[in-house]
Amino acid sequence: MSYVPTSVVTTAAITAAAAKAARDRQEEEDMTGYSKADLDGWEFKIMRSNMGKFKDYQKVQILCQEEAKAGWEMVEKFDNYRIRFKRRIDKRAGDRSLQTDPYRTNVGVGSGKMVLTISAVVFLLIGVLFFLIIYLKS
Repeated sequence: MSYVPTSVVTTAAITAAAAKAARDRQEEEDMTGYSKADLDGWEFKIMRSNMGKFKDYQKVQILCQEEAKAGWEMVEKFDNYRIRFKRRIDKRAGDRSLQTDPYRTNVGVGSGKMVLTISAVVFLLIGVLFFLIIYLKS
């Protein structure tokens, strides 16, 4: 019986995650048709949830309340994983008094942790499978 080396599985997971991130960034660029006037005096950010937390209306409302403390306003919800916010540039003046990072862009588990978790699970499953094969052959 042949098996796939764990380094190949990890590399594949990292490559797939990077490709998805690139597709998401391109989609976000395509979805925003701002003119120079639209951007004047504003800054934007996209909040991300790798676990799809934005499908829950209550969680979106809580996020909007938290972001409003720094002056951020929700512009649009792309999907259950991404929401765009904007704020006036003059709101930066109050950033020092905030409890949270006004420029945070992730809610929940970040993509790096997600890849590490998936890799760890794959390593574990391959190890268990390898152990079972050896145990059953003897």
